[in-house]
Amino acid sequence: MIVIERQLAEEKVFKDPVHKSIYVQDQLIWNLINTKEFQRLRRIRQLGTSYLTFHGAEHSRFSHSLGVYEITRRIISQFERNEYSDWPRQERLPALCAALLHDLGHGPFSHSIEDVFDTDHEDWTCRIITGDTEVNQVLREIDERFPERVAAIIRKKYDKPIVVNLVSSQMDADRMDYLLRDAYFTGVHYGTFDLERILRVLRPYQGRIVVKESGMHAVEDYLMSRYQMYWQVYFHPVTRSSEIILKQILRRAKELYLNGYRFEWLPKPLLRLFQNELTTDDYFLLDEALAQTVFMAWADERDEWLSDLSRRFLHRRLYKDIVVNNHSEELFEEAKLQLKHAGLQPDYHLEVDFPFDLPYDVYQPDAGTNRKGNEKPPILLLDAKGEISEISARSDIIRSLSGLHQGKHRWYYPDDLLRPVAHRLDKRIRTIFGY
Repeated sequence: MIVIERQLAEEKVFKDPVHKSIYVQDQLIWNLINTKEFQRLRRIRQLGTSYLTFHGAEHSRFSHSLGVYEITRRIISQFERNEYSDWPRQERLPALCAALLHDLGHGPFSHSIEDVFDTDHEDWTCRIITGDTEVNQVLREIDERFPERVAAIIRKKYDKPIVVNLVSSQMDADRMDYLLRDAYFTGVHYGTFDLERILRVLRPYQGRIVVKESGMHAVEDYLMSRYQMYWQVYFHPVTRSSEIILKQILRRAKELYLNGYRFEWLPKPLLRLFQNELTTDDYFLLDEALAQTVFMAWADERDEWLSDLSRRFLHRRLYKDIVVNNHSEELFEEAKLQLKHAGLQPDYHLEVDFPFDLPYDVYQPDAGTNRKGNEKPPILLLDAKGEISEISARSDIIRSLSGLHQGKHRWYYPDDLLRPVAHRLDKRIRTIFGY
């Protein structure tokens, strides 16, 4: 299918702290940005609860999505400027649309709400793209089948893997933007890498995106930055504590609803979420402003646990964490039983966390998969003879990095509630908690 690209009469420019400027030349992209579904992303934080750890982490999925679009635009421009024959020029607009819209289905606090309600932001993204929405209407102005083409790229089922690689691979525009953006707004330097160099050494080759061999060291720097960001920012124990409390709020509210509890206030989108009957119209209303308002209301609910958890989240009274080197399921169950005997609610007052199980990966050379099972193709090097090889086969640094597993079992608990009753615990459990 030939896509007719309509250009804007005058180029639009977004000022951006990461990329300096983001350029929009296509009327279709401009129209998508101005849909209500895309504008909703202004009300969804990019880093979920990380603002409770890094106070500057208030940036949105909106700014990140624009950044992913801009990196994709620059990669494609480089391919077309150099007239690389392996890049299918007719795929420019579908690729840009997928880059821009890839996070459209994220809900408030993203992965936390997905864990509790077994939802998938990628599925919601595709439902918004193909459903009765403003985004769908804009895409159908190109062709009736165009929304399905864009959704297929996001589902990683598109018939041209090279297009999918731009948006979803182990070195895609999505990851490159969020590392730089998250580093900037959290105030750390771990996520910085030489984006300009990487963009210059990317090549379309035999239906895939590869890296010119001379760019290997830039990729090493990128993967090291990624590794450090995961362990220093994304896996930060304080952030994990806030995410645990957030999930417990949602779990408790869901449990109360299923047991017939009558809330003082339960907005329609959350009611539909509890009933597993959420529509795209309901989902559009689910943002972090609504979630925070609901938590404010739940802080005064009659249920003791829901009220306490909501107040903890709102007022940043988070759970304390300890590293348990000898963690086992038997030990954990014993600790929960003792907390129950001491008058606490173990289902909500003790949680174990092992960050390696999260949907973040550092680098997996064998087409690593995330928790949903979606394949992330490995990074390939292209040498002067036109032969390709997986990068860890050539780089000692990346080979070492891909084998590192530094996850630690941490127990999270409310120290203010446990400390006064710690004397009721067995000595061994008291020792673990440090009492």
